[in-house]
Amino acid sequence: MAKKVGLWTVAVLLIALVAAVVIFRPGRAARVGAGLAAHNLCSAVFVAGLDPDATMKELVRPIIGHPMDGWVRYRVDRANRSVETTLARFFHARADFTPGYGCRLEFAHTPPAPAPRSLLPTPADDGFAPPSPVTTNDFAINAALDKVFEEHSGEPTKDVKAVVIVKDGRVIAERYAQGFSVNTPLLSYSVAKSFTNALLGILVRQGRLRVDQPVGAPEWQGPNDPRARLTIEDLLRMRSGLSVKEEANGFSPVARMEYLNDDMAAYAAQYPLSSPIGKTWDYTSGNTLIVDRLLGQTVGSGAAGMRDFAEKELLIPARLSNLTMEFDGSGVFMGASYVYAPARTYARFGQLYLDDGVAPDGQRILPEGWVDWSRRSTLGSTYGAGFWTNDGSDDFTNWRVSQGFPKDGYFASGFLGQRIYIVPSAKVVIVRFGYSQPPDFGIKDDLALIAAVIKATQVQTR
Repeated sequence: MAKKVGLWTVAVLLIALVAAVVIFRPGRAARVGAGLAAHNLCSAVFVAGLDPDATMKELVRPIIGHPMDGWVRYRVDRANRSVETTLARFFHARADFTPGYGCRLEFAHTPPAPAPRSLLPTPADDGFAPPSPVTTNDFAINAALDKVFEEHSGEPTKDVKAVVIVKDGRVIAERYAQGFSVNTPLLSYSVAKSFTNALLGILVRQGRLRVDQPVGAPEWQGPNDPRARLTIEDLLRMRSGLSVKEEANGFSPVARMEYLNDDMAAYAAQYPLSSPIGKTWDYTSGNTLIVDRLLGQTVGSGAAGMRDFAEKELLIPARLSNLTMEFDGSGVFMGASYVYAPARTYARFGQLYLDDGVAPDGQRILPEGWVDWSRRSTLGSTYGAGFWTNDGSDDFTNWRVSQGFPKDGYFASGFLGQRIYIVPSAKVVIVRFGYSQPPDFGIKDDLALIAAVIKATQVQTR
């Protein structure tokens, strides 16, 4: 009898193992890891001008995680401006750089990249910041900056790369890690979602789109398909109910979307609903990519058309220089994760929202009321429409407010601690970018910095 039970146990374990392999497909996760490494190394080297070995150590390996991180090999081809990676000898990926468009992963049927173009240069001195880094003599601000950059033994790495503090429309203090400067483009991750918000806002102001209109994705045109009712606002507010789960591993649908597919929106749009539309808040980059595809279709002419539109309507009037928007193989802006820009450019972007969508020269870029709509909480959560917000009532929001981040504050936020904090009541914008690790990605020290800056600048202006 014992022998039969033992054989039955072995059989069950074998079935479970086979099921796990079929469901999770370890090889697929390895291909995700290879793709992530190739893309991020390519952008770091050719967009940001960073050292590939340092980037591999600080940015790529911590994301891929043990044990796969030790199996990654890479080759930087500077002549052809590409990066090839191999993970565990069997899984390969290549990313190619195109000036003006950054890097993209190459697949068997990826069409040719758009023609190279130049990025917008740094604008002439307009009072926002001088050419050299701005320092402050304020003891409290410097002490808070020290804490933001300081590492603590036994605690998760923060690895902060840049902080820029803006008060009343000009930089009053900034600090950079070694190897980074006022001109170093920084990876946005999900800060890019706030740029998707801005591009949508412009099209709404122009009357070309409405947030309450159905998205009309071609994948949802079947008879009685409930997804046909999804609006732009449902997607931007992460209340779509689509089951495109976003998790910090190589098995998640969003990871496969970003690193195994050159038509990301089509991949995301194939997923069914997992909950009723508008009833549940569930954060996923798949929602944003579907919106980005609609933006591109509205503008027309593929990646080049979207870049032209962004420059004319957003980047030039808002003075957002040296900013790279990356695109997938189908020509859709990867507006869920991949913008590269210097910290000062991100600060100018935050200032645009602080100024209610009005450019430095007085030109209205975003519609009246757009900023308030964007920072309004979704279903009581800590998220608005492309921005995280203190407008809600959840525990995380209440904790931020209790730590000195005012109730009217909101912020763009990316994985690993890329953030643009906006505080209208204090007329303050703070940019903080790093490669910080979970669980809190260094946010506690950020909040202390916000509180210190508000207190110090209020005293100075009395």
